Amino acid sequence: MSSEEPKSPVEVVAAAIVDDLEQPTRLLAARRTEPRSLAGGWELPGGKLDPGESSVEALHRELVEELGVDVVLGDLVEGPMERGRWPLGTAYAMTVFLAVVIRGDPKPLEDHDQLRWLTTADLYAVEWLPADLPIIRMLGSRMAR
Repeated sequence: MSSEEPKSPVEVVAAAIVDDLEQPTRLLAARRTEPRSLAGGWELPGGKLDPGESSVEALHRELVEELGVDVVLGDLVEGPMERGRWPLGTAYAMTVFLAVVIRGDPKPLEDHDQLRWLTTADLYAVEWLPADLPIIRMLGSRMAR
């Protein structure tokens, strides 16, 4: 029997960037360029927390770095894990917030090579990363048709 504690998942954050926090009709998808194992897959933009950073601080920083935008955060997109997080395999746990852009025009500046606004009709027109699919299904049920 090992005396090692199970390793806690790495905390990451993501934004479900929509056109309207109350009645979203479009969702922004971002296509990854790296790591190689994820390249070409589509995801919600975000990333890891830096030491001492809150989820909200990390998300604002990541969105400036990756997309060049400032956002207003909306509701937490509640996941099945503790504190409403979503599992990304066994190594990561992701907190997802709804967000709307208040400054800037989203551009793929870092970690992505394409961005695409999706409606409910074409929500699955991109190849979402498998771990993001449960989140996308939940968001699709919240989007106005």
